[in-house]
Amino acid sequence: MSDMKAERRKMNPLSLAFLDVMFCGFGAVILIFLILDHASTVSAISTPNLTAEITLLNEEVREGEEGLVRLRNTVADVSLEVVTAEGLARQIQEAIDTLVQELAALENSSIATVEDIAQMRADVQALEEELLRLQASALEDEGNNVRQFLGDGNRQYLSGLFLGGQRILILVDSSSSMLDSTLVNIIRTRNMSDDSKRNAPKWQRVVKTVDWITTQLPITSRYQLWNFSDNYASLVADDAAVWQEVADRDELDQGITRLRELVPERGTNMEKVFRAIANMNPLPDNIFLITDGLPTINDRGSSKALVTPPERLELFESAVEELPEGIPVNVILMPLEGDPSAAAAFWQLAQFSQGSFITPSKDWP
Repeated sequence: MSDMKAERRKMNPLSLAFLDVMFCGFGAVILIFLILDHASTVSAISTPNLTAEITLLNEEVREGEEGLVRLRNTVADVSLEVVTAEGLARQIQEAIDTLVQELAALENSSIATVEDIAQMRADVQALEEELLRLQASALEDEGNNVRQFLGDGNRQYLSGLFLGGQRILILVDSSSSMLDSTLVNIIRTRNMSDDSKRNAPKWQRVVKTVDWITTQLPITSRYQLWNFSDNYASLVADDAAVWQEVADRDELDQGITRLRELVPERGTNMEKVFRAIANMNPLPDNIFLITDGLPTINDRGSSKALVTPPERLELFESAVEELPEGIPVNVILMPLEGDPSAAAAFWQLAQFSQGSFITPSKDWP
């Protein structure tokens, strides 16, 4: 029995080698067949598509390079026109200064005639008009905006604001509530230094919002920039009722600089500022109101330490009665806790005046 099992376990070396050779050869033939068939398929199908795609991409790259060259030439031409306009503007400004000095000398001279003085004044007026035209031309060559605002991205998605108008009034709430969105932090920041108040995140958002609005003003329009708390004042002129030219970019930049130096403080009196708007001549045809809540005081003052939400709503309704009709009011409402009626009240004001109402996100502008 054991001899039979031993015979079964014996293997013929010749038969094993033959089977190995047969299987290896058969596998090699199949492998070569698959490789040759796959290569022929790829070369027959994929190569023409890849070639066409590469050719198309090369054409797009060539067109892009040609467009870049044209764009660079356009920028160079526009820059030359801007420099030329600015140079002519400086020459005209120097001529105006000279004529003003001569005019002053003629007015103080006893031998000067009325016709000479009138002619001199006419020349000064003509040069001033030419100066404004050149300034507007230079700004138009630079773009549609009188100023630039560099943010973290494209913030034009807030396109519901009506940015046009010939006389645009920007109202900035500079009361102490603009320091923060919570009452606890408002009280805490109010007791800090002036630098800390200016650098408060909420107030910095207000400054950036005003800065963005000024970059969107039409070049041919006029404007005023007011801040208000318990009183109001202009940030661009001694007389708050005098409209300023948007084309005067230096004055506009100075207004933004004064806003950055401002320290938010005291309460909010909208009745006084709305009454001042009604007394302007001519009236504005577009108003931007940047605030965070309903007013807390009026012209009669208040001896109460805490004003309840219903009382604030009454103060707001009294203030709106002072506002002239027919002027769109675009409200930009900043966050503030403890004033639940503010959003609805300002939304109604915007809808009634044919303006707009937005509550911007934290990363805007």
